[in-house]
Amino acid sequence: MRQPDYPGRDSEDWARVDGYFSDLLAPADPVLAEVLATNAAAGLPAHDVSAMQGKMLALLVPLTGARRVLEIGTLGGYSTIWMARALPEGGAITTIEANAHHAEIARANLARAGLRARVDLREGPALEVLPELEGHFDLIFIDADKPNNPAYLEWAMTLSRPGTLLIGDNVVRGGAVTQGDSADANVQGVRRFLEMIAADPRLEATALQTVGEKGWDGFVMAVVRG
Repeated sequence: MRQPDYPGRDSEDWARVDGYFSDLLAPADPVLAEVLATNAAAGLPAHDVSAMQGKMLALLVPLTGARRVLEIGTLGGYSTIWMARALPEGGAITTIEANAHHAEIARANLARAGLRARVDLREGPALEVLPELEGHFDLIFIDADKPNNPAYLEWAMTLSRPGTLLIGDNVVRGGAVTQGDSADANVQGVRRFLEMIAADPRLEATALQTVGEKGWDGFVMAVVRG
């Protein structure tokens, strides 16, 4: 059983159900399994999305008609591969990773998956890389250091268009998101991020709590209004 980021007393049940759904709807893939094994062997933190979450991201690509995807936070490229595989012919994903070691592992994983031509991996702090990019992106997945989420949202809006789907990961944090007096910079970054989304008249948003092998967490999803 994967060690959940935000465990609860029902963590084993959540993980068992996740496994059941994964077996049915996202059966074992040797490339993705090797990616996770490579990440673990290289000492990367086990913060990859789950298989069910990866499948959700993959489904959102054709559902939104996305041809250009931006991912802020590559880690070892697991979620990148899910989305890149779902792109149509000629589609591309730009993914940003600040940690040089993580980026090196991600490049090897993307090459193993045969996706290097479809993925533009930019190495460096996202707030230095984002000004170099040209919009517009159709889907933007924000899954990096949470204290900078507010700044990432500002850049996401700059690089989006009407109809762009923005997705932010890890917004529940085991329920800590409700703790306004939290001393955790990650919690405060997520709270400010959510408050900015709620206050922006250009965005229509919702949030989803998730339980599974990663424990209790969730996503925020927002569409840029036309």
